[in-house]
Amino acid sequence: MVKDQEVERIAKKLDKMVQKKNTDGAIDLLRELKNIKMSLETLQSTRIGMSVNAVRKQSSDEEVQTLAKSLIKAWKKLLDGAEGKVAAVEEKKKSASPLQCSSKDSPSSSDSKKSEPPKTPTSPSTPTTPTTPTTPKFTSFPPAPVTTDSVRTKSRELLVAALQIGDDHKTIGADCDHLAAQIEDSIYQEFKATDMKYKTRLRSRISNLRDQKNPDLRRNVLCGNIAPERIATMTAEEMASAELKEIRKAMTKESIREHQLSKVGGTETDMFICGKCRGKNCTYTQVQTRSADEPMTTFVLCNECGNRWKFC
Repeated sequence: MVKDQEVERIAKKLDKMVQKKNTDGAIDLLRELKNIKMSLETLQSTRIGMSVNAVRKQSSDEEVQTLAKSLIKAWKKLLDGAEGKVAAVEEKKKSASPLQCSSKDSPSSSDSKKSEPPKTPTSPSTPTTPTTPTTPKFTSFPPAPVTTDSVRTKSRELLVAALQIGDDHKTIGADCDHLAAQIEDSIYQEFKATDMKYKTRLRSRISNLRDQKNPDLRRNVLCGNIAPERIATMTAEEMASAELKEIRKAMTKESIREHQLSKVGGTETDMFICGKCRGKNCTYTQVQTRSADEPMTTFVLCNECGNRWKFC
């Protein structure tokens, strides 16, 4: 229990680093994880694998990336080993099936049984065709847990519908159900409840994924270029289409230009006294903000402290 709490604490710190896009100190947390003897139950309950993988993608530090890769590789071996044990147990059970026992006892059976033709098993699941364990395919490590909450289940269904718009998911061959579960679970892990913040975050993801003018976002999620935990935390500006980003960029430049013009324009004077610093180094401009028969409005800027005020 103490080990699980320690790993969960580290996972929360790593998630906060990814959200803030600042992975300073991540190397110390990864070194702590390296010294912890990890179990399969701890991996599944804390979801530390997803946190470490997100930090690896976010960080530009080569040491952080290398250590994160080695941790994930070691944990995957632990997961594969557990699946191998399950497969071995299943194979052992099949080898001890009643069909083989009856074939061994056939030489000591009665004469009447010898005269009968040997019965061949009709079941296709005979030991001669061993089955391989089915390993779930997932885009990140470890897989998202199953939920029975009705709100979370409905949210995953809406995300699946948004991801399946068009034929991109068929062309790429993406598992939309699993992707939706990963995205929803990442959002739920952040808020720990299905409250209004949780629902608002989900609505914005669904709206942007359904946007017909922004198909690149949906394709990048389906291809894995944008990880589920990343799309779960992206801002509206980051999810916007290339066209909308250009429009916003142009508007920002125009706002900066207007601000600079308003700052450099005007007439310098010492007729006004700043109410903050009491300085007289000011610049003023006059603008007709009301009807033509009304006096102009005077805007004053203090060149010393940047204080602004106006009067008629």
